[in-house]
Amino acid sequence: MIHTRELRKHFTSRKETVEAVKGVDIDIHPGELVAFLGPNGAGKTTTLRMLTTLLPPTSGTAVVAGADIVGQPGLVRSRIGYIGQGNGGGHSFRVLDELHSQGRFYGLSSTDAATRAAELVASLDLTGLEKRTVGSLSGGQRRRMDVALGLMNSPRLLFLDEPSTGMDPQNRANLWTHIRTLRARLGTTIVLTTHYLEEADAEAERVVVIDHGKIIADDTADNLKNRLAGDRITVVVDRAEVERVKVVLGRKGSELGEYADPLGVALSARFDQGRQLLPVVLRELEADGMGVRAAQVRMPTLDDVFLSLTGRSLREDVEVAA
Repeated sequence: MIHTRELRKHFTSRKETVEAVKGVDIDIHPGELVAFLGPNGAGKTTTLRMLTTLLPPTSGTAVVAGADIVGQPGLVRSRIGYIGQGNGGGHSFRVLDELHSQGRFYGLSSTDAATRAAELVASLDLTGLEKRTVGSLSGGQRRRMDVALGLMNSPRLLFLDEPSTGMDPQNRANLWTHIRTLRARLGTTIVLTTHYLEEADAEAERVVVIDHGKIIADDTADNLKNRLAGDRITVVVDRAEVERVKVVLGRKGSELGEYADPLGVALSARFDQGRQLLPVVLRELEADGMGVRAAQVRMPTLDDVFLSLTGRSLREDVEVAA
């Protein structure tokens, strides 16, 4: 569905060249849901804008939905849906009119456009807003309307650039219910960028991590977490037992850590299969006469993956930007 080779985008500002995207190679197959993760300025949105023909590439090639993004941009646009970060509706136009117009632009008949608009209004909690102007909507309402615009043509390839930003939890859940239904019915391929790491973890079959304009990881969320982060077992023991416990943890674990805890001293280590190994570790400590006051296994997150790859937290980067 998407095939790129050496896709690059450079911007020139005040005679200085900024390399926003530095040679992206990616293949996305029909029906996949792929999440792009990275901090602000990493190149995610620029990549999506090239793939949707909103920005011409500086160099490289990309075929999207069977059409070349440079030589056949109109054909690409006719075959995709795109929900960008900005608002897509005209502020002085009514919600229902915008949805009908979008459907007509994609070649739907007036009857089919009206039917499709009614479906989206109901599923995205826009009922009662049909005659309101876009400019009078709240931020969350506008975002739901943007989603409706992107789904009017029931696209086989859908680009979602921060789709649920500004939505409350209920509307975010409704959005994902609609996306899952779309995939089940049409086999829709979805390319997603998001700052909600839990969203990417739960929904995406592949996670692509972009930093400084380059892809630095591409795998399933589980594989990335297991390979780059791993589970972390933490046990709390008495100060007198610290060195002996470190020896036991070091037999099967790595990346030992130590910090103060109200119950004593917390010692942690990374394990490939922490849940399975926790009983083994506790039995070994007990057999050696070492008492454990508390224990836990912490499963890795995609933020742990990003920290392992880049040395910084994606979540903290997003909070600073906000």
